[in-house]
This record gives sequence, structure tokens and C-alpha cells, in this order.
Amino acid sequence: MHRFALHRIRETEAYVSAYALPRGGAEHAAQPISDKTGLGFANPPDADRLAAMNQAVRPQRIAASACPHDCPSTCALEVEVFDAHTIGRIRGAADNRYTAGVICAKVARYAERVHHPDRLKQPLRRVGAKGSKEFAPISWDDALDLVAEAFLRAEQKHGSEAVWPYYYAGTMGHVMRDGINRLRHAKKYSGFFSTICVNPAWTGFIAGTGKLAGADPREMAKSDLVVIWGTNAANTQVNVMTHAARARKERGAKIVVVDVYMNATMQQADLPVLIRPGTDGALACAVMHCLFRDGKADWDYLERYTDAPRELAAHLRTRDPAWASRITGCPVESIEAFARLAGGTKRAYFRLGYGFSRSRNGAFNMHAASCIAAVTGAWRYEGGGAFHNNSGIFHLDKSLIEGADVRDPAIRMLDQSRIGPILTGDEEALQGGGPVTALLIQNTNPVAVAPEQEKVKRGFARDDLFVCVHEQFMTDTAKLADVVLPATMFLEHDDFYTAGGSQYILLGPKLIEPPSECRSNHEVICALAQKLGAAHPGFAMTARQLIDATLQKSGWGTLADIEAKRWIDCQPDFATAHYLDGFAYPDGKFRFKPDWSNVPFGRWHRNVPRPAPIPALPDHWAVIEEADTEHPFRLATSPSRGFLNSTFTETPTSLSRERRPEVMIHPADAARLGIADGDRVTLGNRRGAVALHAKLFDGVRRGVLIAESLWPNSAYADGRGINTLTGADAIAPFGGAAFHDNRVWVRKSA
Repeated sequence: MHRFALHRIRETEAYVSAYALPRGGAEHAAQPISDKTGLGFANPPDADRLAAMNQAVRPQRIAASACPHDCPSTCALEVEVFDAHTIGRIRGAADNRYTAGVICAKVARYAERVHHPDRLKQPLRRVGAKGSKEFAPISWDDALDLVAEAFLRAEQKHGSEAVWPYYYAGTMGHVMRDGINRLRHAKKYSGFFSTICVNPAWTGFIAGTGKLAGADPREMAKSDLVVIWGTNAANTQVNVMTHAARARKERGAKIVVVDVYMNATMQQADLPVLIRPGTDGALACAVMHCLFRDGKADWDYLERYTDAPRELAAHLRTRDPAWASRITGCPVESIEAFARLAGGTKRAYFRLGYGFSRSRNGAFNMHAASCIAAVTGAWRYEGGGAFHNNSGIFHLDKSLIEGADVRDPAIRMLDQSRIGPILTGDEEALQGGGPVTALLIQNTNPVAVAPEQEKVKRGFARDDLFVCVHEQFMTDTAKLADVVLPATMFLEHDDFYTAGGSQYILLGPKLIEPPSECRSNHEVICALAQKLGAAHPGFAMTARQLIDATLQKSGWGTLADIEAKRWIDCQPDFATAHYLDGFAYPDGKFRFKPDWSNVPFGRWHRNVPRPAPIPALPDHWAVIEEADTEHPFRLATSPSRGFLNSTFTETPTSLSRERRPEVMIHPADAARLGIADGDRVTLGNRRGAVALHAKLFDGVRRGVLIAESLWPNSAYADGRGINTLTGADAIAPFGGAAFHDNRVWVRKSA
């Protein structure tokens, strides 16, 4: 076992038995299984076992909450609360029709995080050199004074845009995640162009439908064919597997999974479709070619609901399975089998994931995949159609939370994914403006998460850069901060959430008191606003008042209403969700030929430079970082089961599962390079090099490497994490980061 993992497990052994579930006892959590009946999750234990588990110590109460993490399921939770400071097990709410009683093992064992001995519990001030990890305790007042003074100095020297509040999805709660924007707008600090995750996938789906919404995800259970494409749901969205399993059990549904390696979801499929990274568009085109060729296209639907069906059919005549096989590496037989299932099954549900966001042609590929349901007319049927995210149904007015009413549109917007170039003075990345000399960071860990890690580290090492990090643990980013502030976790503050992966607004009330001196994001933002002289009504409101006001302004009732109900089901009626009254473009047509510069993305964006013109119709857009002589392999950095980005990398069960940083390599490729299973290897490209261990795996295509999980930099022998190798160039049309789209070389380490 890797030294990092072993060290962390030994340090936490003392408290695991007190707070965590027994090994293997996560009754409503995702668990690997050996057969195909459960698709990656375990059945609940019987009542006798549950009674025995709870006999020794009974919780004071079972309280309702919602998962705060960046999985679009946003599960409804039931939490064992023992006293004002202590939780036990967490289960999925059985009466929530999407969660359906099932949650992932990570969250089921959340007591490991809440009661972790390494949680930050008091403010810290750096006393050594940057990166020395030398900090001393400081009072909250003194810490906030230091931050305010640094921000005011930066503003006086370089203008307000020298300060950049930087955040992301460490919590998906609207108050705690987005309140930082209220301070940004009130103080005219640099804007934040959020690009690191959703932009390509959202844009690609909206390009066809005109709106980010689709068929009710609970309809997967009523489908006869569930296509899971671009997401390893067994690792990252276990509820998708819940409903797919139900369809298989109750209806005999088939499950097709499309991905770039034989992961846990692929292994549960009736038809796994293994392709090379970034070639989804070619696969989609070949499937549609077969549908038109074999008379399986629904021409009545196409003529009524789509913009250019005959032009698409003519275009696809040369995009046959043999053409796609050469691009994707997928056998012709598998492509034909996929097409037969899609064409012969009216109730076909296409569940499209965030893997599309991680490739330079990801928006284009997402659109191509979404087109299949329009060709077959699957949208007509319950259990049919396509879905990516439901964010378009919630119509939240978050002006009080975000301070949108005081936003100055003249303030520059800086690209989240390009924090490395920004902090190292790249003129284009800085939008032609002055330097960033002060950062406030909440809910994210860019020194590990952001692409082009070497540039990010150089930027954080600048002597003229002041950094305040508000965090739960001493992350890679916190280690490079000047001031570190201790943060609450989701059970220690009030917030509310929207479930992009389903259709609920959920309440997450405060259930326990935070440890020691931890404060919520909202408390910190309001305290800094007072010291900085920032004015907005939201700074004088509590989190509960903001929730209540936002729900009322948005037409969703009151805080009291959602407290009584626990969640609000926002799912539109069947005809609306399936676009039976027309898609969300003025003419009501699904777009096979979208205007890519004007896709109604629905959030602030700017068009980014394109390496080549985007094709008018679905195709293989060859703008990915292809392998070459110097870099003969393509690398995807895929999510693991045990971690969620850089979260859960401190919990003992996750560490014991993931073991150490590894890279999957095909045995034939390894043999050619003289690499044996478990050998230390180095991956490299012109951005840097990373040392980790080889894992021989024949479930990848030749020439493809998979590095699961996002370990802390300290887990790697040379201190360089996997995002050393990923590029920060912006993805067309509206930005993003190509985490699964990298060319690298591989060498056996000495």
C-alpha cells in the first residue's frame, strides 16, 4: 500500500470504530457485487440485522437532509443524530422517488468526514515561507482583519479587479456555494467564468433541445432500453443504476453502456460499447447511419419535430460502422448491435453524462449522441427520450444570494479553468487587464484540481499574491495560503439544493453544531463584507432568511413549506418534459444543425477560439489531442468510486479502497514497454511528468491509459498530481477543461 494511504489509515483507526459503519455494512450504499442482479449496489440487510446494529447505541433522532456534493443526483438523506455534535450512519430516503433509499458508500459513511481528527478547527496564519506548511493559530477577528487589509491593499494598488473570489462545487448548496458572488459584485472584484465542469456537456445537450431539461429520470425504470453514455454511474451516480436495475428486473430491459474503459458500469451492461476517448461523435453517426439504412428512423416524428432530417440522412450515408470502427476502435459488430437495439426499442432512454465535458470536442459529441433519440422518435414514449441535467426547470431567482442586482457588466470575467495562466501573468488569460494579487477560495482545491498544475503552483508561489482559503481540511491549496479559515460541513449549516440529475429542490437544515471555531461560508462572506465596507441586503440576512426569500421570489413557496415536505418535486408534465409541444427553439424544432455561436447556454459565456470550424451536422470533429510519435498514448483521468474529485481523499474507507495512484494500461502495451503489474512508471508530456504505479488491465483499448481518482499531490512520489498533464486551453464553443483528452508518453521508472 502507498505510504500516504497507509499513514492516513493508521492515523484514523482510533475513531473509525466509533463513528463509521462496520466494514461492509453500508446497507443503503453502493457496493461492488459479483453478479448482475444489482448493478453495483447492495440490497438492504434484513430487519433483524438492522435491529442488532442499532441495539448498542440508538440515535436520538433520524433527521432529513440532502447530499451537498457534486453528483447530479443530490440524494435525499436520513441522518442518525446522536446529540448536538455527533452523527452516525446516513441512509438514502426511501420515500424520495429518485433516491429510492440508495446512496453511495462515501456519503453513507459521512461520519468519517464530520468527525475526522484532521479537520481544520481554528483560523491559521502562515508564519513560514510559502509552501513551508508552517502555520500558527490566530483569532477570527485578526484573521478577517488580515484578509480585509490584503484585499484593500490589492484594490488600492491595482484596482478592484486585482481581487478574485474563486470557488466551485465543494458544496452544491445555493447559499454556501454562490454567496461569494454577492461579495464579488458588491466590491467589483474580478468576475468568475465557471468552466471546469459543465460547459461542454450542457452546451451540447442544449444545442439540440434548446433547453437544459429532458425526460423524467425516474422514467428509466419504465424503459425497455437504457443507454448510459459518458458516465460511470456505478462510481458517480448510483441512482442511475437503481432505476436501470429496476427496468431490467421488472421489464427485461437491456442496458447499453458507452465508455472509454471497462469500468464498473460497463461490466454490468448487456452491451458494453468500448471506444477511444473523444470519438463518441463517430459512434453516434454510425448508429444513426444504421437507423436510416435499416428503415428504423421515425420519419413522421422527424418531419414534425426536427430541423433538417433529410439533410442529416444524406450526410450520414458515408458514416457507416466501418468508418466509425476505424476512428473509435469499436468493432463493427458492436456498433451494429447497438443500432439494432436503438432501432428496435421504442422506449429507449439515453442517459448522457459529464464525460462529454472532458474532451475538446465534447459539446459536439454530446449533441451527436442526443440526436439518436430524435431519429428514432424515442421522445414520444414514456421511458424514452434523452436526459443530461434538469437545471432548466427550477427557475430560481438568486439575486439576494448572488447580488446580481449590483453586478457591473464592465468588470472582466476570468476563466476558472485557466487559473494557472492567470496567476502566471498570461495577458490573454487576464483579458488584457492587470494582475490578480489576492484570492479568496471556497469550495474548491485548484492546486490539485485545476489543469496545468505546474503553472498553478508557480502562480500560488508568487510573493506578491495573497491567498485566503476557507476549508474543511488542509488541502494542497490550503498549504499554499497566507490565511486558512476553518469551514463547516453540510450538516452544520442551513442550505438548500437543486438536483440537476433529478427534479427536486431539497432542504439541508443544520442538524449539529460545528466543531470548535468552524464557520460557514455565509458567515465568512458577511463578516468580510462588513470589514470591507460592502453593502447589500443579503449581507444582513441569515442563511434561513435567504432560503425563504429565494424560494418565495422563485415561486416555490416558503421555507416553512419545504421544511414540512423535505423536498419539492419540480418535474414538468409529460408533454413538456418530452417536448411534445415542440422543442425550446422558436420554431419548436430539435436542431440537427445548431448555430453553435448562439446556443442558448443560459449562463454568462463568451465564445472561445476554435481550432477548426465546428461541422454543421453530427460527425467526428477531429480536434482532440491525438497521440503522436512523441506521445503514443491517450490519457483519461476518470472518477474513482472512493473519491469525488479531491473530496473524501482523507477518509479511511476511501483510502483503503483506492490504495494508491495507479494508471491502467493494456497488457500488450505494457509488455512492449517492459512494464509489469505494479511497476512504478512515469507519464509525461510537454506540460510535465507524473510518477505512479502501473495496473495491467485489458479493459482499455490499445494506446489508451486510464488514471482513476484525484489523489492529493503528496500521494505521488514526486509531489506532482495527475493534473500536471492536463491542458488549460479553453474548449469550444463556451469554455471547459479537457481532463480526459491528453496525449502522453509512458516509461518504466528506474
